Parts: sequence; structure tokens; C-alpha cells
Amino acid sequence: MQLVEASLFEGEREVVRATGLRLRVAPVDLPSGVAPDYPVPPPGRIVPRDATVEQRPIMFGDAVDFGAVRGWPEQRGPGVCWFRLTVPAVAGEENSPLVRVAAAADFGNGVSSPLGWDEGWTFINPDLTIYLHRLPKGEWVGLDALTLPERRASAWRSRCCSTSRGRIGRAVQNLLLDRA
Repeated sequence: MQLVEASLFEGEREVVRATGLRLRVAPVDLPSGVAPDYPVPPPGRIVPRDATVEQRPIMFGDAVDFGAVRGWPEQRGPGVCWFRLTVPAVAGEENSPLVRVAAAADFGNGVSSPLGWDEGWTFINPDLTIYLHRLPKGEWVGLDALTLPERRASAWRSRCCSTSRGRIGRAVQNLLLDRA
């Protein structure tokens, strides 16, 4: 077991902190049927990228291709969507499997929403925790997202992260719900 931490600073002020807990990877013989896999359907309709991207500031959604399967963007409630990074997260560097998962996992508050985007709601995700039992293979990472709102103006979201080979882990985040 190993604890890894990193921080980014702007001057003397910490602006981003990441903590990782790494566990050894070793095969364990499990009885059959103990660890079932719950595959996420493959990418459905690919949502076209906004053609005006060259004429305006770049947004986070301009860095990925979306493969909508269920829910988002047409329906409220749980959603399933696949993501593929189309640009490097760090200029000149190839995106690692962990970077691809982290980028996709951050989209959960857009994939699942029991509240209408067009009804003036905002859902800010101040944190993101990702638990992986293996790294993804391939470019696409899928989210099977569910949001559970609370009357206290917060919500809890849990998502299954998948690849074409099946489930790879879970991502969880709190959401601050408010009227825009």
C-alpha cells in the first residue's frame, strides 16, 4: 500500500490537491460468480462537437467526444454516456489511462440529472473521488451515472466507470445544488 499526494500552487496558495492510495496488483483466485461484471452498453449516438469552437474560448466539452446511450442530454434521471478525450490534458503529453478516467468521471453531474438544465438549476461538483480496481484499455470510458438530490441543497452521485472490457471502478462526488 502506498499513499501518493500532489498539490498545485499559485504563488503561495494551494489551488488543487490530489491524494492517491495505491494498492499492490496481484492475482487472487476467487470462486466463480463472486465478482459479476455489469457491462455498460457500448457508445450510442455520437454527439457532434460544436462547430463554433474555433471562434470562441475553448470549453471542457470541446476536449471530448460523447457517445450518449441513455438519458443525457434529452432525458432527466440516470444516464449512460461514453467519453473519449480528443486532446492531451497536458500539452505535448499522451493521456494516460488514469487521466482518461479522471476526465470522464468529472462529467457525471452532466450525465445524470433529476432536475432540468433548462429550469435554472446548477449542480457544482466540488469534489471527485475515483476508486479503480483496474485501468481502462482503449480510448473510450463509460459512465453509468445516478444522482440522488437532497433537500439540504446537496446531492450525492455515484457512477460506474467502464470500458469495452467491463467495469473498472466507481466514481463518487458531492454536488452543491442551487438555482442559477
